[in-house]
Amino acid sequence: MIRTVLDTNVVVSALLQPLGQPARVFLLALAGSIQLCVSGEVYAEYEDVIRRPRLRRSQHTIEGVLLAIRESAFWVRPTTRIYACSEPDDNMFLECAESAQAHYIVTGNRKHFPETWAGIRIVTPRQFLEEMPEGEGRGFLLP
Repeated sequence: MIRTVLDTNVVVSALLQPLGQPARVFLLALAGSIQLCVSGEVYAEYEDVIRRPRLRRSQHTIEGVLLAIRESAFWVRPTTRIYACSEPDDNMFLECAESAQAHYIVTGNRKHFPETWAGIRIVTPRQFLEEMPEGEGRGFLLP
């Protein structure tokens, strides 16, 4: 199974634009078509950001999303600190991906990350969906 770490901006974009490419990637992860990889630090950031009032999500939606992430994710505990991103807060995604032996990090902010890291491809939601086998990413339709 394809192991993937999602940058927080992908999760937030999925909540704000449910018909967009980030939402397609997020739903693939929640449905188990790809393996969402999460560390405690990554999950804490997801929770902090999606609870922000400016996102205007109901408590029910927030709790549902967090529960879905907790239950569907492959949890890792990184043991190595990495300092490779231009935005230091993004290093946690590299740490999580390396610990999970992930295949991808999906982000809307490619410029903050190196081209690749330890064999992990760092791609946009569009690139990720284009690389998915037929029927998994490209042909995926939202309900």
